[in-house]
Amino acid sequence: MNFKITLLPGDGIGPEVVGEAVRVLETVAAKYKHTFNFQERLMGGCSIDKYGSSLTDETLADCKASDSVLLGAVGGPKWDDPKAKDRPERGLLALRKGLGVFANLRPVKVHPSLVDVSPLKPEKLKGVDILVIRELTGGLYFGQPKMREIKDGHERAVDTLEYYDHEIRRIVNLAFELAKGRRKKVTSVDKANVLESSRLWRQVATQIGNENPDVELEHTLVDTASMKLITAPASFDVVVTENMFGDILTDEASVLAGSMGMLPSASLGEAGVGLFEPIHGSAPDIAGTGIANPIGTILSSAMMLRHSFKLESEACAIEDAVYRTITDGARTADLGGKLTTRQMTDEIIKRIEEN
Repeated sequence: MNFKITLLPGDGIGPEVVGEAVRVLETVAAKYKHTFNFQERLMGGCSIDKYGSSLTDETLADCKASDSVLLGAVGGPKWDDPKAKDRPERGLLALRKGLGVFANLRPVKVHPSLVDVSPLKPEKLKGVDILVIRELTGGLYFGQPKMREIKDGHERAVDTLEYYDHEIRRIVNLAFELAKGRRKKVTSVDKANVLESSRLWRQVATQIGNENPDVELEHTLVDTASMKLITAPASFDVVVTENMFGDILTDEASVLAGSMGMLPSASLGEAGVGLFEPIHGSAPDIAGTGIANPIGTILSSAMMLRHSFKLESEACAIEDAVYRTITDGARTADLGGKLTTRQMTDEIIKRIEEN
């Protein structure tokens, strides 16, 4: 089978980890007789430097014409001027909106061999297997008006938290469908004691819960959820929440797995191109040193094979190789080891080829 994949390596360690994921995908293609056609484009700070735009119309069009998109990370101190008209993160938001990927899936699992890497006590980590589903194209990051102005002699900034009922319904419906293939529990996270948007969120989630009596639904305030992620993480199965809450909670959840470098994500829409990326940032402090953990990006490529290409066996081959590599003691610096980015990938590729 032939697939066209657009690579957006981005900034910082992005090109390094995307390059390693490509090596893994090429290994899978050779073993399973597929053809992955890669095209590389600029997005983020590197695109601002070359084109004056974090995401050009041409790059977005190329992404839309692909079968899937694999992203590294964007941003860095070089482009952090708060007064800048364009920032790397703006390109990321525009890409998500342009591709219509409203659902961000972030699995959080704790590998038994990495229990000691997490700052939590081992007994807290037993049985942790969470799927966080973050709404990706609404909320504060996209609501209008969004502006800065001088009012009454003071500088004023405005962001708007906005959700329509249909936006909430489609993401919560997805959470219930995915929960049916897991432990049949959905935790809907909101701030309904304060925010009107959260009260609408809770109302819609309750309606969908009534339509799916075979799945347990619990409502949890975001502050309580953030506490329970540390005190009782194994109590969660599928967590569904709005854009900003999901952004924050999944970074917190990365502590459970031992490193943010371990966690993948898939951004999906109702149809069309999927967007796949690790949850970590561009880590400019270690860019070019060859010590970045490539696993989050490699596992994101496995999610791409599963969700965009329906290649379940191939996705499992990558995930199994990663699992066995970690079990055998291979570690990058963030996990307390000494392997380079490339050496870690070499270990994973070796196990794909051997299996």
